[in-house]
Amino acid sequence: MKFFIDTADVNEIREAKRLHFLDGVTTNPTLIAKVKKPFWDVVKSILAEVPDKPVSLEVASTDAEGMIKEGEKLAELGKNVVIKIPMTPEGLKAVSYFESKGIKTNVTLIFSPAQALLAMKVGASYISPFVGRLDDISHAGMDLIRQIKQIKDNYNFKSEIIVASVRNPVHVIESAMIGADIATIPYSVIAQLTKHPLTDIGLERFLKDWESVPEKPF
Repeated sequence: MKFFIDTADVNEIREAKRLHFLDGVTTNPTLIAKVKKPFWDVVKSILAEVPDKPVSLEVASTDAEGMIKEGEKLAELGKNVVIKIPMTPEGLKAVSYFESKGIKTNVTLIFSPAQALLAMKVGASYISPFVGRLDDISHAGMDLIRQIKQIKDNYNFKSEIIVASVRNPVHVIESAMIGADIATIPYSVIAQLTKHPLTDIGLERFLKDWESVPEKPF
């Protein structure tokens, strides 16, 4: 399973790169707003940090014509740019256009298997079902991933499933067990994945015992 980081903070991207398992970056208007810098400065700095990995940049228009205009401008920034488009009828029109031009797309804000089916059918490169937001309204978000994975396998769709709105390590592990292609993960959750209390306890004991070893080699 690929690991993307869900952020617009270049420092977080840089730290994730140092762990050597970062496969891409996803952003959205909310994440970019948190950085409190001009939009073009933010996206250009992200692309400079990961020039060889897919970076999803989201359009702001709600009509297909506007999405296409914005997406074409974003695509000029680099071959690794993925145009992130909302799951709407107008969005599907834009997806079809971009894919016909060889520009990759990521259909976002997917909350049902029907929406995922339509996005895959029009040829989206990636689809992003949101599990955490479904959990927030008492729906089992990971059930949606299972349904989408079955539909994808039934018809051999090529779209890659990005599990989005990841809130905790359990979401990541369940995604891997289901067979999702990608999880896009906030840096805070990436940090949690590396930790376990028994690891900390074990390391503390090993270091304490090491102090009693005579004539240490190093």
